[in-house]
Amino acid sequence: MGTYDVEWNLIEGVLRSEAEAIARLPLTLDRRAVARCVAVLDRCRGKVITIGAGTSAAAARKVAHSLCCIERPAFFLSPADAPHGALGAVGKGDVAILFSKGGRTGEVNRILGPLQAKGAYLVAVTENASSPLARASDLVLRVGVEREADPFNLLATTSTLAVIAAFDAICVALMSRRGYTRDRFAVIHPGGAVGRRLRAHAGV
Repeated sequence: MGTYDVEWNLIEGVLRSEAEAIARLPLTLDRRAVARCVAVLDRCRGKVITIGAGTSAAAARKVAHSLCCIERPAFFLSPADAPHGALGAVGKGDVAILFSKGGRTGEVNRILGPLQAKGAYLVAVTENASSPLARASDLVLRVGVEREADPFNLLATTSTLAVIAAFDAICVALMSRRGYTRDRFAVIHPGGAVGRRLRAHAGV
């Protein structure tokens, strides 16, 4: 067996492992917590702020972008910048979604008190429901996987995909709940291939 075959077998194994983890999410997610998360985001009359460090920051940025795409105003707040004045962007009635796999990320947990003082509703997205982050939050959305895709079970691979997939589903549920239409999407997404498809559908 050549190097190419060995690498392909490894790649195929990673893809199958990650696909299986996503397929298990309907069985492992707490349906009530997910429903509450959808309701909280729907009722929010302020902003949605996503927060995370490291790979969790990448997931948080993607979630904020997806929410903006369905006209649920959101932005990513760096936990490093937050205690240096950026917390001024947070107000009463906002929803802060905090991403931390273990729920013990120092940069994230250090701003829990200020976020509470500002009147934000805190949603913890973590594998560890007994973590300091989870205990301080108003809602805990536990998103966990059996193991990561790398051989050391350390690289945030499968767990990151699971978080993103869970919030993709939440965004689609919000679209349905809010009656979000193709025409509304066309207004905020005129660019790129998606914009061309929307214009073609509208006959523009």
